[in-house]
Amino acid sequence: MKIKSKLIFFSFLLLVLSAWTNSDPGPLAGTWQLQGMFPMKIHFRDGQCESMGLIEKVSYEINGNEIRVTSENGPMKGLAARYIMLTPTTMKTDAGTFWRVE
Repeated sequence: MKIKSKLIFFSFLLLVLSAWTNSDPGPLAGTWQLQGMFPMKIHFRDGQCESMGLIEKVSYEINGNEIRVTSENGPMKGLAARYIMLTPTTMKTDAGTFWRVE
């Protein structure tokens, strides 16, 4: 009985910890191009985000069509960016609208 309750507890703990450190970019996976004054590309991959030659370790929080990307290290540590999926190939941010490249 003790072993069974410990197994359930640790399974629950693992589930909670995996929710806190989600490394899957979900619908953001791939390369996106920002149009406008500051054209730039962002590449989202498992646990990482790359833009302007800088690769950061990030975590992803997906809530419906809104995705929060939080920097886990570097100069932006702890800061989150919000991306809103408009279509599978278009997303909107405070910086402008991105289109999927790949």
